[in-house]
Amino acid sequence: MSLPRIELALLPTPLVRATRLERALDAGPIFIKRDDLTGFGIAGNKARALEFLIGAAVDEGADTFVAAGSPSSNFCAAAAMAARVVGMDCELLFPGAPLSAPAPNVELARAAGAHLLFGAVETRDQLDDAVLEHASLLRARGRRPYAVPRGGATATGGLGYALAARELAEQCQAADVSARTVVLATGSGGTQAGLVAGTVGFGQRWRVVGASVSRPAQPMAERVLRLARACAASMGLDEPCGDQVDVRDCRGPGFGLTSDEDRVSSHLALAHEGLLLDDYYGAKAMSLFRAMLTAGAETPAVFWHTGGVAAALAVLMGGSS
Repeated sequence: MSLPRIELALLPTPLVRATRLERALDAGPIFIKRDDLTGFGIAGNKARALEFLIGAAVDEGADTFVAAGSPSSNFCAAAAMAARVVGMDCELLFPGAPLSAPAPNVELARAAGAHLLFGAVETRDQLDDAVLEHASLLRARGRRPYAVPRGGATATGGLGYALAARELAEQCQAADVSARTVVLATGSGGTQAGLVAGTVGFGQRWRVVGASVSRPAQPMAERVLRLARACAASMGLDEPCGDQVDVRDCRGPGFGLTSDEDRVSSHLALAHEGLLLDDYYGAKAMSLFRAMLTAGAETPAVFWHTGGVAAALAVLMGGSS
């Protein structure tokens, strides 16, 4: 089945053996899937989702891409850049008042020409409804909006990661590796949903485990399953069942707030493999990865690095992310 797609990412991203991290953790084999290197700005994992979201928007004749997120949102910055390259306007909604200090992802979105709307709602949890309301307002003004929830977490947005599962399978086959555990950060759920859809649909044996960074595990797992089933159905793949969705609660002290273990995780990744992990997603996922290896998770194990470079650099510089 042919699905509208605009190529943005440089694929496949590398799958690399993390031998120094193996020694540090006394575990392995460990591999890193480097989706921090998708090559579209510093979009990270969002480049894969946006290939299909922007593709769908263009296919529908939209003239404005409407999205939302926190000021740290990698998706918002990436959406602004993706809309620009296809000649589409982009309107981004953020909760609360404008920040007192520059935030890298906000400034990237601004530089790409997005219209930034602060104060649309008070909290992140209200953003998805606000996006739909804003799209309705634009439609009443004669515009043709394409609206997406936080993180682009839709069945369409998940298509990129369903195909990424096949990409990983091909890389493992070429390297004569039989991956057994795949760990990644889960925020809005679209990345894990697509990966689960592709893992099941393409008959792979590894277990995908999501580190939920902002929501309780059970409702997050239910959301991932819904999205994964819708994504699989759109591709004509077998749909996953509930026991194929594994989400762990990794919020710790809160979204974007690091625990002592998260700080250890960031340091280990940087010191041993030169990886930048942000406080919102990457560090929490690495903490789960470490804990699972300590508890005897099946290996070879893959840590899926989803990006977050701008937020990681902001923390290192002592500024706002």
